[in-house]
Order: sequence, then C-alpha cells, then structure tokens
Amino acid sequence: MKDKKRKTKNIISYCFIDASNLFYGGEKVLGWKVDYFKLKKYLEKKYKVKKIFYYGGVDVYDFRYDFTSIKDFPINKLISHLQEKLVEESEILQNHEIILLSKHIKRAKFYRKLSEFGYILKLKPVKKIRTYDGEIKRKADCDVNLTFDSMRLQRQFNRFVLLSGDGDFEILLKYFQENGKEIIILSTPERTAINIKKKFSKQYRNFYEIRSAIEWKK
Repeated sequence: MKDKKRKTKNIISYCFIDASNLFYGGEKVLGWKVDYFKLKKYLEKKYKVKKIFYYGGVDVYDFRYDFTSIKDFPINKLISHLQEKLVEESEILQNHEIILLSKHIKRAKFYRKLSEFGYILKLKPVKKIRTYDGEIKRKADCDVNLTFDSMRLQRQFNRFVLLSGDGDFEILLKYFQENGKEIIILSTPERTAINIKKKFSKQYRNFYEIRSAIEWKK
C-alpha cells in the first residue's frame, strides 16, 4: 500500500491538446459546449496534470512573430494588432472582411481566456490551401509542434496525456510507451484513428464520457 501511494505522489503529468483534431467544429460537432476551466480542473484532478499545452490555428494578418519560437504565444500583442487593423482599415475593408476580422479577434480573445485559465498556448498561423477542385481550405497543422514539444520536455513528466485521436501520433505514443511513460489518450470515437483504437485500447478514454464534468452551462 505504501509503495502504491509513493508511486501516485511521484506522478507528473503533462497534457497536450490537439485542438484541430478534438475540437474542430466546436459545439456544432460535439453537440455541447466545453467549459475549458472545468476541463483544466478535471485534468488536474483526474490525471495529476501539471501543465496543459494547447495547439491550434490562429489568423494573424501579417502579425510579426517568430512562430518557430518555443516561448508562449504573445496573445495580447496579437489582439492589439488585429484591433488596430480593424480601426485603421475599417473604411477600405468590405463588409464581409470586417465581419471576418471581427470573428478572428473574437477567436483570439478566446485563446486569451484559455491563457488566463492556465493553458500554455502553442498557436500557428492558419494557411489557406487551394485544392485540386478549386476549393479553399484553411489549415493549421500543429502535429509536428506537439511532437517536438513533448519530446523536448519528456524528462519533465512520466505520464503523457494526449487529447487527440490523430493516427499520426502512433509513433510518438509507441515511443513513450517503450520508454516507460504512462500514456492516456482522450478523444471522441469518430475522431480517433483505427490504429490508435487498436494499439492503445487500454489507454484510450472516450471524451464523451466526461461530458458531465466539463460541459459549459449558463
């Protein structure tokens, strides 16, 4: 019993959230709204998480910043940049452009709220990619950043909590598992790759099952 208590006390968990995989589409996809303050508290209590890294895309409108930096993202500076752009160019922007910029400011303020809650922001500029059929898709692939950070920080934690079901993380999960890390995968069934479900079935947790603990309510 004493050995079990000692092991529990020595657990240091870091959590890495792949927002584009887990939260893409937000409330429309999940069917309910996540309370990110509750989510943070849940992760801290359930898995003893010490740090939470949040990876997502952000529209920057020529905001000058070294996106290869390992420092926390300067969200307040970005918000100021976007607000100044809205004021300075309001007369030349078309109505739909003003609406879009306002939407991006709102999104940036959401990220700021996450930062205030204690999430460590790891944001990348959203890129517009034209497909073969001429459709424009928005993309901010943070997989490499998440992998790099978790490898860079691996000596600081012994439990790796991943909020993503992306199959590309199989090699990372396997590496941590083979090197003595405990791994937890928390994701929705429809966004979890088959290879992740099969090879890490014991470590997989259904995100929907924690709804009652993390749902946002008025």
